[in-house]
Amino acid sequence: MTNCLQPVRVRLRVLFLIAAALLLPGAPQASPAFLVDAQWLSEQIDDTNLIVLEVRYHPHRYFTVGHIPTAIQVQRFKDLGDNDGRPIMRFPSRAAFQRTLRGWGVNDDSTLVLYDDSRTALAARLYYLLDLYGFDMSRVKILNGGTTEWSAFNELEKEPAKPRPAGTVTLKDANPDRFVEWTAVYDDVVSRRDPNVVLLDARPADMYTGKVIRHSIMGGHIPGALNVSSLDGTDGQSEQWKDDASLTALYRSVPKDKRLYVYCHDGFRMGLAYLQLKHLGYRDVRLYNGGWSHWGNELTLPTVEGAEPYDEAYAL
Repeated sequence: MTNCLQPVRVRLRVLFLIAAALLLPGAPQASPAFLVDAQWLSEQIDDTNLIVLEVRYHPHRYFTVGHIPTAIQVQRFKDLGDNDGRPIMRFPSRAAFQRTLRGWGVNDDSTLVLYDDSRTALAARLYYLLDLYGFDMSRVKILNGGTTEWSAFNELEKEPAKPRPAGTVTLKDANPDRFVEWTAVYDDVVSRRDPNVVLLDARPADMYTGKVIRHSIMGGHIPGALNVSSLDGTDGQSEQWKDDASLTALYRSVPKDKRLYVYCHDGFRMGLAYLQLKHLGYRDVRLYNGGWSHWGNELTLPTVEGAEPYDEAYAL
């Protein structure tokens, strides 16, 4: 009788532990629903309603190194920025982004799989723009590990994907709860120091401190900004997301009950931060349209160098 009851007890214990974990206040969520692996993609790739989009750091590698079969090339600056804006990595207009999506054959009911070769930071920019303009995000997936994940089990191909018929996707106006302009950053954080707003710099620490100046005139960070490098939430070798415990520890200095303004240099790392923070349960996360590529090239806007949010002048 004891041997017969043992499996039942084990199952009950497992169910109890699962229920207890779900009831813990503030317990991290399960792995993000939008992340998929190579096996999932290989099983779905022949679905005619599925569109695979590749965003490489060096876009020419779509042809020279190869891409996932059927994948459409996304040029990370031209396709994901404002080609006539200053800086060019401001968000594209709704009309321009809609034209781009239609050119890739995207419809309102398409399932999109995004991937890159940069620890999901580039794919995150595309994901964010889709969210900004009201696409059905339940239909958008990101290949966790990108080209590294796929190449471990499958081949890449170098021939361009066959063009798809023009799409008919219809986007909405940009959601004002998803972004901020520099004026709001300056007003809420630098000038008024609104206690309900937290500014987050998602760049590497050496760019935050001003030790490294890249693609901008000024170095350092916006006064008041905390620094959490979003790439630290991914594994440099596998290019996959770290587990929830690691992500929670990474953002331990960022309060959940505040409105977050997030920026990076050219719009990719802050997109990754956006995904990470939303997954962890941060509700009000807004990206700075233009980021440091705007602020760091405007000579009249204030900057702080060093590892602290404020220097001597702004600490008073």
